[in-house]
Amino acid sequence: MTQTENGSRRALLAGMAAGVAVPLLAAGSGAARAADESEAVGRRLEALRVAIVDGDAKALDALTHPQLSYGHSSGRKIETKAQFIASLAGKTNYKSLTFSEPWFQVVGDTAMVRHVWDGADILPNGETGRSYIAVLQVWLKDGGDWRLLGRQSCPLKPA
Repeated sequence: MTQTENGSRRALLAGMAAGVAVPLLAAGSGAARAADESEAVGRRLEALRVAIVDGDAKALDALTHPQLSYGHSSGRKIETKAQFIASLAGKTNYKSLTFSEPWFQVVGDTAMVRHVWDGADILPNGETGRSYIAVLQVWLKDGGDWRLLGRQSCPLKPA
């Protein structure tokens, strides 16, 4: 093989390697971007939990999408954004509330979040009850911020 053929073969192999490497690098950066977005959604999920516990209407407004559909574990009660905020605003509804077992999947400008909601509820008579439910949330990236668009839950038996 001549020096020219050898150089051409190296150039061809280098080009092929670059052709394979570029999509792999792009996929890697896409995975990193999805991980960053999952972390951002996780921060918004925690902010939502705090806003629910605090009854913070301003924070709840900022965290939720105008078209929010908030489904409760009975499957029979669905609230709009205004109803959801009004049900919590200025009230202390929980002695404690944790969101455990979080799972995130980001697809473009949409994120699905699953978690377990474990709350020590303050009942109207002053006693404490327990809400223990599985939750699926849908978050939408809107104007650069992740906002809760949909939520549905179902009862769980305590572990």
